[in-house]
Amino acid sequence: MTDPFSSPPHRTPHPPPSPQHRPYPPHTSSPSYQTYPWAPQEPEQQPVQGAPRDPSLGHHSDLRVLRGAYRWQRRVATLTALGYFVLFLLLSAFAPSFMTSEVSGGLSTGLLLGLLQVPVTCLAIWLYEHTARLRVDPLADRIRELAAVDARRGAVR
Repeated sequence: MTDPFSSPPHRTPHPPPSPQHRPYPPHTSSPSYQTYPWAPQEPEQQPVQGAPRDPSLGHHSDLRVLRGAYRWQRRVATLTALGYFVLFLLLSAFAPSFMTSEVSGGLSTGLLLGLLQVPVTCLAIWLYEHTARLRVDPLADRIRELAAVDARRGAVR
């Protein structure tokens, strides 16, 4: 007889499932990447010379150029709007006498610079659209045309 504070009698754990009833196959393969950088690497397989190579028309370099143009476009527009706002904040924090000076008729410099934030934001939007028309849209159109030609060429096969 056991007391109420003793542990239950020891039971053997469940037996492992048979190979036919395992939910997942056993993991016996090694990883597909090199685990240790100093391990000898297998030589790369050379492509078969007789196999026809099919270069697609839309190259990765075209997409890289498009991403660079788009990145430049975003930076110019963002830095225009945020740069002006940061300048306004810095002047408010470190040049309060300049920001409280009167321009004309009770209009302070700080209020004038704050009201100029709206036209500067409109300028940033215009810069974004302008650089899109000049730099990004022609590249995107070219890649779109090359992809359509490549799709037609693939459909013919």
